[in-house]
Amino acid sequence: MVTAMSTNGLRKQLKDWSRIKWQKVNKLVKNLRQRIFRARKLGSFKALRSLQKLMLISYANLLLSVRRITQTNLGKATAGIDKEIINTPMQRVILVNDCNGGNLLPTRRLR
Repeated sequence: MVTAMSTNGLRKQLKDWSRIKWQKVNKLVKNLRQRIFRARKLGSFKALRSLQKLMLISYANLLLSVRRITQTNLGKATAGIDKEIINTPMQRVILVNDCNGGNLLPTRRLR
């Protein structure tokens, strides 16, 4: 069931949306954002780039992103380009478990 490494340990398949410790998730993402800010302020671009890559694969960042898009966003009831609306906790769990991170298809171009 272990799928990948993340900033907060081994990433396991999520089973229950309500059991996520949001304080811990927020703390991990905030800490990583502060590290990115400090690296940029100090001009350490090599560290900055590696921290940005770490943010992209962070499981905590994925959880927080899904929560913001599906729960706290004002447009959460509006279907996106994929014509999908995610309302239930089970749908959120499926979205998190199906997200591989990186190497996604480009968005649809409108002309």
